[in-house]
Amino acid sequence: MLQTKKNNTKTITTIVFIAVFFLLMLVLDNVISPVSRWSMLVACLRMSAVFALVAVSLNLINGFTGLFSLGHAGFMLIGAYTYAVFSIPSDAKSMVYQYFDYAVKFSFPEVFENLLGGPGMLLGVFVSILLAGLVAAVIGFLVGLPVLRLKGHYLSIATLGFAEIIRTIFLWSRFGPITNGSNPLRLFIRMNSFSVEIGDNRFGYGTFFLMAVSALCIFVMVLLVNSSYGRAFKAIREDEIAAEAMGINLFKHKRIVFTVSCFFTGIGGALLAIFMGAAMADNFRVAMSYEVLLIVVLGGLGSISGSIMGAFLFVFSSQWWLRGLDSGSFLGMSFAFFRPGFRLVVFSVILLLVILFFRRGIMGDKELSYYLDRWRRSGFVRQLCV
Repeated sequence: MLQTKKNNTKTITTIVFIAVFFLLMLVLDNVISPVSRWSMLVACLRMSAVFALVAVSLNLINGFTGLFSLGHAGFMLIGAYTYAVFSIPSDAKSMVYQYFDYAVKFSFPEVFENLLGGPGMLLGVFVSILLAGLVAAVIGFLVGLPVLRLKGHYLSIATLGFAEIIRTIFLWSRFGPITNGSNPLRLFIRMNSFSVEIGDNRFGYGTFFLMAVSALCIFVMVLLVNSSYGRAFKAIREDEIAAEAMGINLFKHKRIVFTVSCFFTGIGGALLAIFMGAAMADNFRVAMSYEVLLIVVLGGLGSISGSIMGAFLFVFSSQWWLRGLDSGSFLGMSFAFFRPGFRLVVFSVILLLVILFFRRGIMGDKELSYYLDRWRRSGFVRQLCV
């Protein structure tokens, strides 16, 4: 009875925390203006939500199943382009595809808006995002058929090569009617489109939208990890021979986790396109795959909350907190070597220190709830309350 009461209290506390967090996102969207000195906070929150989703999807493969993939930038590219192609309004396509006769003549947000009115635009965006994930999943399934029979470094090289091949194909002029060749896709539904008019006022909810979609996808992956499939993934990670002896079909489960990971990575690519306001293949280079892998290792292989924390720390540190090191002044100090590029040097040193002192990442293979329970049982909380 007491245990049930404690579980109910934890559930209510979690729900209240999530509600307050998303309410804060709505407030930030409407309080902080794009020209404010705090606008970087909103930008980093949006970018962190996207990279948290992609990092958790990569952790499904690398952390929970023990495979080693480096092709996530390619699947993000597929998701970003799929979303952009199917969400550019019809009257803007001629301005975007200036050098090609565009193949896709319609826009999902536009179609649903014509059918349902104002709310139809948001439904069309959801359909475009879902389609981005499905296209990435289908291509991931096809790619996984040959490459998942490889192991170790051979698998990582194969997936890395796939990402570069996809980027090159999207830049090929033969696919220009769809991908616009080497020109960016733009003018689709992006951050400033997520707003609603109430009376004479307009209220934005772009950050709330990105956070909500990312949180929903991560929640689904948490359910997958805690299911029988998740236990099979972990068994493959620990010992493939023992897992196969227990009746686990190795190739089937590897194919499932790879396809699911590609699906959510495609959604992450669509969210990144919404955040950036443009989709361009050159933005999805090999370095992006390395950054996502770095976030996973930083947070901890096999830890979902670690990947989320790693994404926020990586984005905030690299994009905001250390920016002063490039502009000549940091924390009130000015030195001659505070020049463009020095931020990356300091950031690299910080990462090395984290790796030295946290060999298994910030969270290891544990979740945040594990450490909170240990902290509660230590008696430290009771001592603070005395």
